[in-house]
Amino acid sequence: MSRKKNKKRLSPLAKFVIFLAVLVVAFPLAAFGYLYFKLNSIHDSSVNSDILNNNQYKNEKGITNILLIGTDERPGEKTSRSDTMMILTIDNKNKSLKLTSLARDAYVDIPGHGKQKLTHAYAYGKESLLIETIEKNFEVDIQDYATVNFYSFMDIVDALGGVEVDVKENEIKEMNKFIPETYKWDNDPNKGEIKYIEHAGNQKLNGYQLLSYSRIRKNDSAFERDRRQRNVIQGLINGVKNLPVTKYPELLNTILPYVRTNMSPTEIIGLGTKVLSMGNLELKQMEFPIDDGVHSTGHIISHQTGWVLEFTPDSLDILHDFIFKDIMPKDNPNMK
Repeated sequence: MSRKKNKKRLSPLAKFVIFLAVLVVAFPLAAFGYLYFKLNSIHDSSVNSDILNNNQYKNEKGITNILLIGTDERPGEKTSRSDTMMILTIDNKNKSLKLTSLARDAYVDIPGHGKQKLTHAYAYGKESLLIETIEKNFEVDIQDYATVNFYSFMDIVDALGGVEVDVKENEIKEMNKFIPETYKWDNDPNKGEIKYIEHAGNQKLNGYQLLSYSRIRKNDSAFERDRRQRNVIQGLINGVKNLPVTKYPELLNTILPYVRTNMSPTEIIGLGTKVLSMGNLELKQMEFPIDDGVHSTGHIISHQTGWVLEFTPDSLDILHDFIFKDIMPKDNPNMK
């Protein structure tokens, strides 16, 4: 089943935690004080710690779930919705990194606001309410979060010297439609003349090109859009791994002004050490709710609410098996 497409769905990509993990090892120990100072600047204490410390939902020792949030907030706006919501799972039990995209159209119970789309929770109560909503509806304990603003995306990509993704033939036309707009948003004085996509295949895209790629929505489903976002995150990770150490301070200065997190510098450094001890930064990926016509149903609730995706209670078992048992959905007997 394909999901209907929504308008104005910009796509900031929240991937900074893995970037910081790589960064920690790449920096000499002598730079620890500088790194600590920089990381301390993004610490946010506004989120209700009781929500993050509440362990009433499924959790296991050795598994850390971090909510990555991308917002569509523009300068001067006081409210915004969460355009991208992903659970990054650092699984030390199975030595695995996992990324679960949460559909913004998932029909959930938002505490104090009733049944609505998941994306609305952030607009009502920022990170605190979004975390509470996700924990309540998906029955997964969230230990930490990181929020990144839409406007950081192009700067991060350009600081990496571009990011490589596989562009499909049917994506080129839609990408080129967005490029004039994203080109205007790019404040890099060295961006040069506008460049369109001329061919399909693996290629390195600059900031405004990759943002256009992430915004594609009309030529396929929103599930495909989420897939593209996860592919971009993997491309960003690969870009960080291949970045010369001398470029890390520049990248750090580029991304941190756009980031908020509840994690302290020592927690981030400790997390980074755990990630790199795995030796493998390839992401296992999942989308939830599961769009197979069995474990979810997409339909229009009302004119005001629009199209939503309702998931079956038993599909939570598949989500939990992926996060806690390292079982890919395709291999889960409950999917048969």
